[in-house]
Amino acid sequence: MGRPKQTPPARPAAETTARRAAGLTSRRGFFARSGAATVALAAAGPLAPLAAGAAPRGLFQHGVASGDPLADRVILWTRVTPQVAKDTLRVDWLVARDPGLADVVQSGSVVTDAACDWTVKVDPVGLQPGSTYYYRFSVGGVHSPVGRTRTLPVGALDHLRLAVVSCSNFAAGYFNAYRRIAERADLDAVVHLGDYLYEYGEGQYGTTRPCDPPHEIVTLDDYRRRHAQYKGDPDSQEMLRQHPLIAIWDDHETANNAWVAGAENHQPDGEGAWPARVAAALQAYHEWMPVRPVKKDLRRDNHRYAFGDLVDLFTLEERLTGRSEQLIADIPTPFGMAFAQAGEYLNPARSILGAPGEQWITGQLRKSTARWKLLGQGVMFAQLKAVGAPNAQGGGLFLNPDQWDGYQPARNRLYDVIQGSDGRGPVRNVVVLTGDIHSAWAADLTRDPNNPDVRGGGYDPATGEGALAVEFVATSVSSPGLDDPGDTLATYLRSQNPHFKYIDLNRRGYLVIDATPERLVGEYWQLETVASPDGRQTLAAAFAVHDGTARLVPAVGTASRRHRARPAP
Repeated sequence: MGRPKQTPPARPAAETTARRAAGLTSRRGFFARSGAATVALAAAGPLAPLAAGAAPRGLFQHGVASGDPLADRVILWTRVTPQVAKDTLRVDWLVARDPGLADVVQSGSVVTDAACDWTVKVDPVGLQPGSTYYYRFSVGGVHSPVGRTRTLPVGALDHLRLAVVSCSNFAAGYFNAYRRIAERADLDAVVHLGDYLYEYGEGQYGTTRPCDPPHEIVTLDDYRRRHAQYKGDPDSQEMLRQHPLIAIWDDHETANNAWVAGAENHQPDGEGAWPARVAAALQAYHEWMPVRPVKKDLRRDNHRYAFGDLVDLFTLEERLTGRSEQLIADIPTPFGMAFAQAGEYLNPARSILGAPGEQWITGQLRKSTARWKLLGQGVMFAQLKAVGAPNAQGGGLFLNPDQWDGYQPARNRLYDVIQGSDGRGPVRNVVVLTGDIHSAWAADLTRDPNNPDVRGGGYDPATGEGALAVEFVATSVSSPGLDDPGDTLATYLRSQNPHFKYIDLNRRGYLVIDATPERLVGEYWQLETVASPDGRQTLAAAFAVHDGTARLVPAVGTASRRHRARPAP
């Protein structure tokens, strides 16, 4: 999400310039255009030094991490910084049941070198399901910090608790959300829905902290350096040290508003071929993230994570495998350019997931026997309109062609699966988890939110009747949203989009998902600031969806449970 207020140095191809002039909507374009009408983008803070407690110098400057958990294994990650020139380094590792590392269950050694940027991954097989483990790396007797991780449970499960984050922009602010998540001992995993890092250069999208490298990242070395900067952040290190990570990229891991053959923020004239940039970005991503190595096409990254019989979490790749190019928004409104569902927008061949991706998630939803089916993905699924109207009247005017609104036939195909209108039977308890838009939203998902005739396929906002699923959109970790004094813009958007139960455009933070067999609750935790290191946070709102209802109702915050396992020391 997000076009910078200051664009990169001029190298745009003529076609890109023409598309911008014609009003192609970036995913943050709605915010920028709205600023001209009713609100302004939040001002970036001055340059500031890195947070106190920055990563120590030495062999393990980038900490440790774990992720991509399965029932019997989990990826363990670190990166070694050689102190002298070497061809290879041997790295020892161990996994134990206790934080003091006395009860060792596995150990071994691996070799790393410059070909993988001195990163290390271990995938210990044969761990016990639903269990907490502690791990450590060593080189020549020098030890890394101790990390904590957890495998996925199997069988009957009565409780699951996840943190959900997205859009962590180093230049735009401090990762206070990561620190607050690290302090929570009651989480089973952290889900990152994309924009783990940003590709922009110095001063192009945030001035709170400097970028490394200072220019827009394009080459393999550039992407590696940016990953290294993010992994050097002490708050990021602590979150990754305490909890396993489940991650899927969005666009900024490559370039803004990416699609299968290009991106809004990629100019072939000065930045080379798009496939080469994607290959560099994904190589660095797979080196620096605690994700399981991919043997074939790095672009294909759909996964299922089974938390016993309670939750199936499906993560969806929506940028690089099969997404059709975003269309142009060309209808002026007080909020800038919008678009109607007409012409090429109704082309059924257009897709976000591509045909293989659609087939995969269709099959996974149909065969899932878990109580809750969570879709972890990048862009808003619910309709977002500048002017609301029933589908029979054209549906109104839509704000963002980069999200599912720009691919309505593809969204309808997923609605067919959820509703069971394809003759296969409905899929119950679908919950969409979304990042991207730097603000907090909670919505009932329905085909025709502005049509009050439920019997005619519409939706009743008072009762939620007509909803097919629900969506929780997590705000950003640090990327700027809007300064919306008095919630003026949020109130207007609610008037045109009655399926939204909550909109907050002002605050950064994170989402907590608390699931039991009876209900699933989404809690919106807000930070006081990201302009400086700060420990203050507030539970701003909570909504629940009860088993079999497919509609959101207000809820209270869930009780924080004391996890059986102690934090890593």
